[in-house]
Amino acid sequence: MIDIIFCIFQTTTPLFIDGKFIESQTNEWIDIHDPATNEVVSRVPCATDSEMNSAVAAADRAFQSWKETSILTRQQVMFKLQDLIRTNSPEIAKIITMEQGKTLLDAEGDVFRGLQVVEHACSITSLQLGESLPSVAKDMDTYTYRIPLGVTAGITPFNFPAMIPLWMFPMALVCGNTSVIKPSERDPGAVMLMMKLAQDAGIPDGAVNVIHGAKRAVNFILDNPVIKAVSFVGSDQAGEYIYERGSANGKRVQSNMGAKNHGVILPDANKEATLNALCGAAFGAAGQRCMALSTAVFVGETKNWIPELVERAKKLKVSAGAEPEADLGPLITPEAKDRVCKLVQSGVNEGAGLILDGRDISVKGYENGNFVGPTILTDVKPDMECYTEEIFGPVLVTLNVDTLDEAISLINKNPYGNGTAVFTNSGAAARKFQNEVDVGQIGINVPIPVPLPMFAFTGSRGSFRGDTNFYGKSGIAFYTQTKTITSLWREEDATDKVAPTAMPTMK
Repeated sequence: MIDIIFCIFQTTTPLFIDGKFIESQTNEWIDIHDPATNEVVSRVPCATDSEMNSAVAAADRAFQSWKETSILTRQQVMFKLQDLIRTNSPEIAKIITMEQGKTLLDAEGDVFRGLQVVEHACSITSLQLGESLPSVAKDMDTYTYRIPLGVTAGITPFNFPAMIPLWMFPMALVCGNTSVIKPSERDPGAVMLMMKLAQDAGIPDGAVNVIHGAKRAVNFILDNPVIKAVSFVGSDQAGEYIYERGSANGKRVQSNMGAKNHGVILPDANKEATLNALCGAAFGAAGQRCMALSTAVFVGETKNWIPELVERAKKLKVSAGAEPEADLGPLITPEAKDRVCKLVQSGVNEGAGLILDGRDISVKGYENGNFVGPTILTDVKPDMECYTEEIFGPVLVTLNVDTLDEAISLINKNPYGNGTAVFTNSGAAARKFQNEVDVGQIGINVPIPVPLPMFAFTGSRGSFRGDTNFYGKSGIAFYTQTKTITSLWREEDATDKVAPTAMPTMK
């Protein structure tokens, strides 16, 4: 069945409303291109107002019964969903590679990291436990439990078309909510395949729905009064807009935005392991990760390691993601490539050294693709545009400092707070770094410190807007409302035949 759906979606991408794949009646369509060739592989509709309203209405109807579904039933649905995603992950990865461009191996990792969140959702019977305190006063008990919010929404980015949606709708559903997802208009296929799997797992009609479009669809989600909470991952500009407009309309919003992630290299670090980590974290996924290690801070004599880093980067194979030998694929659009190239040139114009230039790379058989090879800028200063902007491509900017204190100060002055890493064999240095650096997620000899789902994704400062982070215990808190009950059952009422009429007191 998944193969049949895969073939159908190559022509046009349907909507998914109330348990049905529906061909949109819109007059507005967006072409989906294979980034390796720029050939059109499908079209995605800009859903009409009527279609988007139908999706929300379906979610609202489904919520009335889904919220009453036992937590054990919801747990069983998640067990089935994770098994189906695992079984069909190769097909999901194929469509990710076709629409997004990343290598098949990276696409499989995209699916797997999302799958881990679904597996975490299977622990809902423990995650959604409330609290209780008996005998807060004589014959009086207080306890809490978590109830679902209602209809929720997710707005997802192009760079992780499986993982990020799986951060959203499974957590929302397992808590008893329903969901409307708007995937990126550039690569919606993975979400559509997962809707078929959700249906097969037993998620009821209307509990999860998919609409498509660009800004008009986003505004619809932010303004619709039935939608109670919005999750977003994407760019700074969009994230700030979504947070402000959604919050102004009384919605809960969690908004993960841009980043400038630093890797600090100390002289006592394991040289070979560190250089390999820098290459993988800077250039993997063509740098299109919000957790990419895009900035290397070489402390003291470690700047002498940079030529060896260049040699490692030169060995990485740039090709179409479907090619088995590819280490990194193309960027998502020609416009993304142009932006990356302009930011590299801005570094050169401002005095940075361009010691590895991947801008003019040509990939045999894919000459029309959006390819940029590994690129390294040296002697970058904090006021340069290539440092202040998130490049979002396979570009590593390097800075040199003399001490760990200088490195920490540099990171703390940067407005972003998504992730950072330190490479060292000194426990004392690592402890100093983790305590003093003001960043939400820290890796010690770990270049991309994305936490496993039992912990929350805790990007901070300019990288996150909202009060409650994704998945982990924070995710449960985001998708539920705490209800507190204080009950009084007087001991004497069990035997007295006359009810007391005096004002109750607490003793």
